[in-house]
Amino acid sequence: MSVRAQPQALLRCVNNLIDNALKYGRYANVTVQNDGNNFAVIRIRDGGPGLPAEELDKVFTPFYRLETSRSRESGGTGLGLTIARNICEQHGGTLTLANHPEGGLEAILKLPARAMGK
Repeated sequence: MSVRAQPQALLRCVNNLIDNALKYGRYANVTVQNDGNNFAVIRIRDGGPGLPAEELDKVFTPFYRLETSRSRESGGTGLGLTIARNICEQHGGTLTLANHPEGGLEAILKLPARAMGK
């Protein structure tokens, strides 16, 4: 399985998701798999408390931050997830967030894949 991508852009997307997991959830567990429907699925799960269900899509809004202080030490600009989703969509994929049943937040990046050599 391979993914046709702009390597630097996709690296920026995945790095952003891993950085968020480390910053807000203490660790990042990253898995990659083929979903059987021609999509590569990258899952990045953290060890944090997750997000309220009503916030799972709002956090992709530009400049939206859950952390309300204005400190750059405790939160970013509110653009990281917006940029990550845009990069994913430019590659024909999707990026969603979900609270994992066993705890933590999971970023799920699905990208169109193709068989090796095609």
